Amino acid sequence: MLAAARRRGTQLGCAPVTQAGGAALRFLAAATQAKAVVEVGTGAGISGLYLLRGMAQDGVLTSIDVDPEPQSAAKRAFRDAKIAPGRTRLIMGRALDVLPRLTEEAYDLLFVDAAKQEYPGYHEQGVRLLRPGGVIAFASVLWSGGVANPARRDAETVALREVARAVRDDDRLVPVLLPLGDGLLVAAKTG
Repeated sequence: MLAAARRRGTQLGCAPVTQAGGAALRFLAAATQAKAVVEVGTGAGISGLYLLRGMAQDGVLTSIDVDPEPQSAAKRAFRDAKIAPGRTRLIMGRALDVLPRLTEEAYDLLFVDAAKQEYPGYHEQGVRLLRPGGVIAFASVLWSGGVANPARRDAETVALREVARAVRDDDRLVPVLLPLGDGLLVAAKTG
């Protein structure tokens, strides 16, 4: 089922999370005993499958995406994996419009893999949404080595640098950069 979801994701132009990245997401969901997870960027449902596998059996994944095609592919992936319909909540919309409507400190984990230019906004909303001890994870923060290259000044690269600095300097967070795929920036929210 993961292989089929990966094929659908590739056909849709969604870069799927790597196996190592997926394993890290499953680990984070299990380590936090996650019951409530928010995913920004549904893709074809691959990261959602990894998250659901690590979450508590009664946990609910809320996944936000602006594009209906990936969400349809994710619904199929969840159905093929026999995930109970009540365990997923797919929301169509721009994440920076949706996140402010979600309940403060009600989530165990937030995974971000969407519009890189909006990562700094996801940081602020993520900290607000996480319960103490909750974890926020940003995919692709090294952006194929571009973030470390000072000559790269495109909007996405600048936003990734900005979120990395913001997470590092945020006294509410304890961060670590995991060298998986294009880099996974993970931070736990302190009490």
